[in-house]
Amino acid sequence: MNDDTRLREGLEACASPSGSVAAATANGVYAALDLGTNNCRLLIASPAGDSFRVVDSFSRIIRLGEGVSATGSISEAAIDRAIAALSICSDKIRYRKAKRLRLIATEACRAAANADSFRDRVAAETGIRLEVIDRETEATLAVIGCSPLLDAKGRGAILFDIGGGSTELVRIERDPAEQNAPPRIKAWMSIPLGVVTLAERFGGKDVTAESYAQMVRDVAQYVAPFAAEHGADLHDMHMLGTSGTVTTLAGVHLNLARYDRRRIDGVWMNGSDVTTVIQRLLGMSYQERANNNCISVERADLVLAGCAILDAIRDAFPLPRLRVADRGLREGMLVEMMREDGALRAC
Repeated sequence: MNDDTRLREGLEACASPSGSVAAATANGVYAALDLGTNNCRLLIASPAGDSFRVVDSFSRIIRLGEGVSATGSISEAAIDRAIAALSICSDKIRYRKAKRLRLIATEACRAAANADSFRDRVAAETGIRLEVIDRETEATLAVIGCSPLLDAKGRGAILFDIGGGSTELVRIERDPAEQNAPPRIKAWMSIPLGVVTLAERFGGKDVTAESYAQMVRDVAQYVAPFAAEHGADLHDMHMLGTSGTVTTLAGVHLNLARYDRRRIDGVWMNGSDVTTVIQRLLGMSYQERANNNCISVERADLVLAGCAILDAIRDAFPLPRLRVADRGLREGMLVEMMREDGALRAC
């Protein structure tokens, strides 16, 4: 049996939560993989009290969903990029001897006609068997991953996750009668627009004031019904954002010479900060955005589409503060698995 065959069999056995709890708790190494429309992200960690310690990670922009909105299928070029990234992930999982895994795919694999054949090829070539999750599960995992950043003195937040192919919105609240109770999801929605799909529709390199305003209007049509039903009584609440869009905005806001997660994750921005940064980005050329180390060529044609989604959300939920999260689905999966195994204290 060669190493590739052994890895595939090991990953397939570990990917099922029911058969892997004993092995996971024995060596305490967990892996969470999020294959999104734009990014491939892996986080490997061990339990540590009521949290976890990261032992390895990986992130690469692969644009899996590039062209899916137009063709209905994942392209061969995108498949090749994904398999190259997932091969690195499988190597890391094997090297770190992670025994409890959750390996998910989101909007691109929900939407593409050839998603099943893509997943079969991924399994054959990398050993990774992807689980395509629905939008409600995606929203729930984002809440679990980001809830530690809720303002401890606040009542809750409007959480948003701007992805490559979809955007999730969640209203989360604490029960004021139970100070230490975890936040609960009061309402959620998902819209079929993300930075990749919106940039492909309107163009991401040369964005005018008019095309930007039209992007905001298009997103607002999706957000408006949710805001009408769940946008009242926002006292003592704030916005909580997880995505490349908000972390990029925070990096530009802080004038970082290069992206630094330690300075981004948990940073607060007020409404005027966000507006200033977006106007600054709108005033840049594509090349200027590409030359900014917090944006780079990988996001230069996507960041303004993300800003348009954010502006539509801000218009619908006019909250004065935004907390930025450089965390999300992977952290949510890790916490959920560790709690299921009794390896992490519930909080």
